[in-house]
Amino acid sequence: MPEASDSRVAVYIDFDNIVISRYDQVNGRGSFMKDRGTTKPAAEFAARLKRATVDIGAIVDFAASFGTIVLTRAYADWSTPVNADYRAQLVGRAVDLVQLFPAAAYSKNGADIRLAVDAVEDMFRLPDLTHVVIVAGDSDYVPLAQRCKRLGRYVIGVGVAGSTAKSLAAACDEFAAYDRLPGVPAAPPDPEPVANPPAKKPAGPRSAARRAKDAAASPSQKESAALLERALRLESERTDDEWVNASAVKDLLKRMDPSFSEKDLGHRSFTDFIRANAGVADLREEGNVRHVRLADGAR
Repeated sequence: MPEASDSRVAVYIDFDNIVISRYDQVNGRGSFMKDRGTTKPAAEFAARLKRATVDIGAIVDFAASFGTIVLTRAYADWSTPVNADYRAQLVGRAVDLVQLFPAAAYSKNGADIRLAVDAVEDMFRLPDLTHVVIVAGDSDYVPLAQRCKRLGRYVIGVGVAGSTAKSLAAACDEFAAYDRLPGVPAAPPDPEPVANPPAKKPAGPRSAARRAKDAAASPSQKESAALLERALRLESERTDDEWVNASAVKDLLKRMDPSFSEKDLGHRSFTDFIRANAGVADLREEGNVRHVRLADGAR
């Protein structure tokens, strides 16, 4: 991958996808389509939209960390009030607003087709383009990500956690969850009151330990442990060493699963992630250098 100082980045945003996905993340799965109709008063819908506002600046700044941004495009029907409210934020970050034809109620807006056509055309028109950032979560963008990689570009995906197709994340060189970008606040809890909520007992040491045990047994934790074991085996075979560099293992993990993030799994660092998987990996620390190997029980 080129150095950031030499890199030129193009950003393509499926705007409806990211806005709707964030709304559903904050307010409940499938809530945008329900609330957009008649189930919510206009004032309440507006308040829920505000709680789920997407920070375009956070996305653009993340893309800028890969190099100089040469173009940024957002695709949507900008005549709709939901999208029109973002115009000032988008124009303030020099985002080119691509108008899509209004679609029938709740149907596909054609953003994936127009976005893909523009991206491929730009790669041929701008041969010095090195990075392509696709802000979306739809599996329809898998062929685009694969084509960009075949044309020699480094592909970064950005999508809302829980609303991004795993196949899209896997098709990218690197994938980042929108809600994990620097400066993006955690999704706020739904403020709607619950009638007569049951009283909760204070969590004691036993319940805290039980929660930690339950978290360790979650499907995502099991998948990440299996991924770590596979990466350790591959890196050990490649280097023909029992102890391998932890940074190299993390790089391999990211190539195997671009959506992997130790922070999403509740760990502050990759070292903490390794420590939490003591049944899979042994850790050896020598100053600032960390090496890891398969634990005896995993061999």
